Amino acid sequence: MKTIILSGGIGYRLKEETEFKPKPMVAIGNKPILWHIMKIYASYGFNEFIIALGYKGEYIKDYFLNQQYFLHDFTIHTKTGKKKIHKPGPDGIDDFIITFVDTGLETLPGERILRVKEYILENDDLFMVTYGDGVSDINIANLVAFHKAQGRIGTITGVHPRTKYGMVRVDKQLRVTRFVEKPVLKNDWVNGGFMVFDKRFFSYLRHGEMEHEAIKRLIRDRQLSLYIHEGFWHAMDTYVDVQNLNALWESGNAPWKIWK
Repeated sequence: MKTIILSGGIGYRLKEETEFKPKPMVAIGNKPILWHIMKIYASYGFNEFIIALGYKGEYIKDYFLNQQYFLHDFTIHTKTGKKKIHKPGPDGIDDFIITFVDTGLETLPGERILRVKEYILENDDLFMVTYGDGVSDINIANLVAFHKAQGRIGTITGVHPRTKYGMVRVDKQLRVTRFVEKPVLKNDWVNGGFMVFDKRFFSYLRHGEMEHEAIKRLIRDRQLSLYIHEGFWHAMDTYVDVQNLNALWESGNAPWKIWK
């Protein structure tokens, strides 16, 4: 089963990083967040990806085309182009199968999914979709099994959002009892971006639309399920998010690192 990773947006809210590179190439540790997302899927045996490119997509192509040279010492003969890889570095080459598709600079996510339709082969009844800016300790195998058991066209993953504001708690006399810094909202759910669909979903998509419009059509037809994930989830929308994710990675306690 293939996973479409939507990687074409500009990322305006992360301009400190995305002025010179696409948002999925923003580094967590010494690897782009896109790599972290792919490692989550590959840990459960889903290592085939379609990367829907847009803004500065050449950076993503270059990273994977030259990954072995970024990771290893090598010698190159500039006249002949002959290269020799020397002693491998601490990181090996990942076992990813990637199809890169230029889906346009300003294309909306729903149409990006449509533009990669031809790469979802005839024998692929199901495919997954995710965004290039969020990580989680989600069990992808359980997500897929849940989707199959539900028998509906689509499944999205429900996660608890974290408010960007500090919350004030009061007692019955409106006396402030405590201040909670950006808590997780345990009674609410948002789409965490780990999604599974069968090929009928393509008929719900329209050119020039966000993917949310197609998802609303699934809801109308009672064809959307919610897979509840109570564990870790973190989107990378702002520079503070980048700092938070890097701090977790550097602490050696990154919850989404489910691979060895």
